[in-house]
Amino acid sequence: MSEDAGLADEIGVSSADTVLVGPAATGSFPTGRSIRRYTAAATNLRSGASVGELLGDVYYVVITTAIGIGMALGIAGQLRASLPAGEQTTAGTSSLSLPGLVVVLVVGLAGVLLSLAGRLGPVGSAAAEATWWLGLPVDRRGLLRPSARRLPLLAAAVGAVVVGVLDGGLLGDHHGGQVVVSAMVAALGSAALVLAAGLAQTFDVRRGATSLVGDLVLAAAPVLAVVGVVLGWHPGGLPAVPIWSVAVLALVVAGLAVVVERRLDDIPSRSLRVSGSVASQAAGAVVSMDSRELGRALTDSAAAPRRRRSARFGLVRGPVSALVSADATVLLRSVRHLVQIVVAALMPVLVGVVPQLAGRLGFAITLVVAGSVAMTATGEGARRAEMAPVLDRLLPLAARDVRRLRMVVPGVVMLVWSLVAFGAVGSWAGDLTSWLMLGAVSTPVWAGAAVRAAYRPAPDWGGALVSTPMGALPAGVTLVLARGPDVVVLGLVPVLIAVALGHVPSAVVIAQLVVSAIAFAVCSSTSTKSMMERMTDASGTQAPGAAAAATGPKSRR
Repeated sequence: MSEDAGLADEIGVSSADTVLVGPAATGSFPTGRSIRRYTAAATNLRSGASVGELLGDVYYVVITTAIGIGMALGIAGQLRASLPAGEQTTAGTSSLSLPGLVVVLVVGLAGVLLSLAGRLGPVGSAAAEATWWLGLPVDRRGLLRPSARRLPLLAAAVGAVVVGVLDGGLLGDHHGGQVVVSAMVAALGSAALVLAAGLAQTFDVRRGATSLVGDLVLAAAPVLAVVGVVLGWHPGGLPAVPIWSVAVLALVVAGLAVVVERRLDDIPSRSLRVSGSVASQAAGAVVSMDSRELGRALTDSAAAPRRRRSARFGLVRGPVSALVSADATVLLRSVRHLVQIVVAALMPVLVGVVPQLAGRLGFAITLVVAGSVAMTATGEGARRAEMAPVLDRLLPLAARDVRRLRMVVPGVVMLVWSLVAFGAVGSWAGDLTSWLMLGAVSTPVWAGAAVRAAYRPAPDWGGALVSTPMGALPAGVTLVLARGPDVVVLGLVPVLIAVALGHVPSAVVIAQLVVSAIAFAVCSSTSTKSMMERMTDASGTQAPGAAAAATGPKSRR
């Protein structure tokens, strides 16, 4: 029996009556489901993976997920028990309770899921599938069903885990059965959001419009928190979710799934190809731990194909203003990054108005995390220049000057962010002027870290590989990923000292000013080696794991 005949028998088609592939095809056209099963059977036949390897991978994923959920619940419970409870608030006071913060986080989660669903499709076909499948004279419903189910199921799992951790770990005021009900409601609600994005795709709604709605919902989360503070909304607890809501949401999800499944034939081939390409690019970036490529995939997927108006760039008078204007334009045209900056700026404000979180530990963690999120958003122009350094090479500027000019836009944005974030810390500490001064002098650290992370070299995939949960990765990948975050951690040491002390001594401001100058000088350098590698080269030794990163591809500059 031939290989194709065996595959035909495996998918339930008689090889004597129907030839699925080849110029001598006979019989009626196969269904989309049979084509998909035939492709899967052929792939499995040539993959070489055994059942034991598959079970091992499933076992590893389940165990890793269970350990991660357990750690998250433990950390959330520990935070709830160890953070200061704060004074009891009364109506009209400026505060936000912990249950109110959980509501804000759930709204933010809904925005993130809807935004990602719009950027990823959510229904798409990868390059090989689009090349072969979409041109076949078969129904597309059978071909696209697995793709239409993938993202809703993943969103349901994420929503259940996040809401379960927030309810059972951070709040801790419900019994186990109620936590399970809350997680089920969150799972069904998350799936409904993604299915709604899929329904919009069947009507050929532009992916940028769907992702914009998600971005606006995400931006509404901190606005809701601010409005709650102004109106004195600080609930002491959240009501129990009724069990009948699970049945109602299940009916809604089932109805959306049926409608989306019946309309899969209406999705244009162009939309399927773009969605599959973006999803493949994003998955490859996650597996290879390339955050720059992941950001490009998510940003470019929602960009408008053409613009009605073009910027005149009337302020451009030379190479310096051209470079700065280009970076500013890239940032202003990315709604996702603008929302990211706004949300990151309001995170310290939220910590300051939540009695259980307002404290030295809460502010220290929030300043580093929220600042890193905002800093990453400001470096889009530098990341694009690293990928395609056309503008950098055309301008009559030295490479070091280009790096410094790339810090202008991140520096201005992070200065505004610092005034908001450190203003929240100053309001909590009762010394607004000193904290604002400390935030202003720490701005060069954020700007330098953004440029350093954007111009970091790629890992050397031709060197030694190390087995990790993400697969085989280069030995020096951690040193490469540390470019940028290392400047944040080391450059904010004076800030963290001030937060730990609860006030800002003059010596800390001077120390921060010196550290910022050093960070600016280091991040202006075009060298691709880290500080540790430079020190080991000067001493004639070599740090473990540094060889692979040092011999990797050089920067395009």
